[in-house]
Amino acid sequence: MKIEEQLTSSVISAVKELYGQEIPSQMVTLQKTKKEFEGNLTLVVFSLLRTSRKSPEATAQEIGEYLEKNDANVSKFNVIKGFLNLTISDSSLIDILKRIDADKDFGKKKVTDESPLVMIEYSSPNTNKPLHLGHVRNNLLGWALSQIMEANGNRVVKTNIVNDRGIHICKSMLAWTKWGNGETPESAGKKGDHLIGDYYVLFDKKNKEQASGLPEGEETPLMKEAREMLVKWENNDPAVRALWQKMNSWVYAGFDETYKALGVGFDKIYYESDTYLVGKNKVEGGLDKGIFFRKDDNSVWADLTADGLDQKLLLRSDGTSVYMTQDIGTATLRFQDFPIDKMIYVVGNEQNYHFQVLSLLLDKLGFKWGKDLVHFSYGMVELPNGKMKSREGTVVDADDLIASMIADARRTSDEAGKFADMAEDEKQEVARIVGLGALKYFILKVDARKNMLFNPAESIDFNGNTGPFIQYTYARIRSIMRKAEEQNIPFAANAMTGELNEKEIALIQQMNDFPNAVAQAATDYNPSSIANYCYELTKNFNQFYHDCSILQAENEEKKTIRLVIANNVAKIIKTGMSLLGIEVPERM
Repeated sequence: MKIEEQLTSSVISAVKELYGQEIPSQMVTLQKTKKEFEGNLTLVVFSLLRTSRKSPEATAQEIGEYLEKNDANVSKFNVIKGFLNLTISDSSLIDILKRIDADKDFGKKKVTDESPLVMIEYSSPNTNKPLHLGHVRNNLLGWALSQIMEANGNRVVKTNIVNDRGIHICKSMLAWTKWGNGETPESAGKKGDHLIGDYYVLFDKKNKEQASGLPEGEETPLMKEAREMLVKWENNDPAVRALWQKMNSWVYAGFDETYKALGVGFDKIYYESDTYLVGKNKVEGGLDKGIFFRKDDNSVWADLTADGLDQKLLLRSDGTSVYMTQDIGTATLRFQDFPIDKMIYVVGNEQNYHFQVLSLLLDKLGFKWGKDLVHFSYGMVELPNGKMKSREGTVVDADDLIASMIADARRTSDEAGKFADMAEDEKQEVARIVGLGALKYFILKVDARKNMLFNPAESIDFNGNTGPFIQYTYARIRSIMRKAEEQNIPFAANAMTGELNEKEIALIQQMNDFPNAVAQAATDYNPSSIANYCYELTKNFNQFYHDCSILQAENEEKKTIRLVIANNVAKIIKTGMSLLGIEVPERM
């Protein structure tokens, strides 16, 4: 039983003995003692005053005296107004440390066949361009959220919906047909997604050239051709479909390389070319049931005015679908494939209204999770020189970004002399881990709801709130543990005894908070809280390491306690960073 649970039970006993009344555990509020006061845990007594019929100070004093006498966890107490500050005994804190040490998956809950099934959608790329910095934030958030939800005992299905149809891919296809001369990724020496992205940019360039000679607003011949190609695609024209499949296969091979480099993946990928017709059928079924209505021009709409919104178009007058229809189709297929308990969409905040509407529509269509779907809405990534535009070729390409981060990590580490005794292959692997760790941490430490300014130069720093700082501390602890083994210093957790100093107590308490941090990150859908927990733990360990010798501690008892603390700080850092998709190196 956790110390908080033991204390809660003791407080219930105290209230019954002192005031003659049984209270429910919900009335017992324990929280961490504020730094400015002495103590480890604080009991808030205001909820108990109706039972005690005494002042806050008198109630706290009486309960404090009872706990000090009857609960071995409490060594002393003090009262500040309606707050009872409890100092936990060293033996109880050592028991906490033993419990942390014994649990290799400390902070994580087990997943069983009966666990709720959570589906998380992220990435959602278009097949006309490579992944860029905005996609990087989306993928990192989606992957981290998946790990956090699983760590909280959920079965998780990671899913992707690929926008593989529409006018955007027809623009790339048409440009390749006109000016590609049969070029392939192999002949060009490029990843397939980059090659297709080049033709998307080329289409925009040629289209602007044509538009410059036309009256404003008039459609160019090139755009008309693209629309004609889209109609042929809709009508299953064999030549257009074959070209579409070939060019998309190039893109998928390129995406897979990027996903692998980022360390993310999916359990199931859906394609809009498969879902849009399902969506149309679902909407037509809703029309038959009176859920939706048809206007005079033959278009189909949902009336959401009673829900505080407006009317929403679902099928155009020519019968073609809109994005909302496709999302309904995708949801239908997913619900057929999986017994979903909760659905989370990781999509930028420009789509907030879209998901308000989708939630209502899915609920009206009978999806049990529709009303409670979660739109994990995140802000945009901005650059020092402004926003990104794909069709103008001014995006920060994900592959280039990954390569440059790794190169920067290698250069920074070389300059700092951290690679001096490593073989070349180890240097490259550590540079990869540090470079990607810097990128991921820089993005994930920011509250997802906020827009963020990405500055690679700030992310690779071995000091401050950065990934490399945390990774370096982990590697430092691993080095300490290796030295302890070389010196045959035993540090069995079950042999720990003795008194604890202030910094040792603070670290044990902070480690004990890790399961709460993991649980809160899932409740709030907030990976940044895990990043910030890891940083605070790392910062406090470094202060502890500066002030308290580990291998040269004053006696064997202290060596054992400090080695067990260090070893478990490393364990928790590794677990916490892995929830963010960040690796930690054994040496740096």
